[in-house]
Amino acid sequence: MKTKLSFVGFAAVLFLSGCDYDAPLTATATHPIDARLVGDWIPAGKEEEKDSPMHVRRWDDNTYAIAIENDIYRTWHSDCAGLALVSAQDLNSDERKFCLYTWALSPDGAQLTLRRVRTEVVPDAAKTTAALQAAVKANAANPKLLDEPLVFQRQLKK
Repeated sequence: MKTKLSFVGFAAVLFLSGCDYDAPLTATATHPIDARLVGDWIPAGKEEEKDSPMHVRRWDDNTYAIAIENDIYRTWHSDCAGLALVSAQDLNSDERKFCLYTWALSPDGAQLTLRRVRTEVVPDAAKTTAALQAAVKANAANPKLLDEPLVFQRQLKK
């Protein structure tokens, strides 16, 4: 049976469990921010309506600031091996570690899908950007590379 992760599940996976890697996938952004990602996002599905939104803001031309409740992340595009990825750095932790996610935006810009890179496939023992890139490239076609999708809907202004 497939279980849908609520936003609370997403927060636990990304934010409460902390980030995994000592280095980002790319040291700098592989391209500027995509303005379509900026805004407020809520978990898709009626059962998650009570969960907190994810706020995505422009930090600078190449970086996003993402806030969920009291957690803040600095994120940038880290495309690698043909995958649209982001490196997300936990700014709340003294360790300032990173998580890696793929992202996809629906054609109408109303739905955002995130999938976390699994440490079982790209181990957190990969301590450098070069080691992470090599591991992602080696596993780009591996169906076990990514966790289950986390789907968000754009929150419309009231």
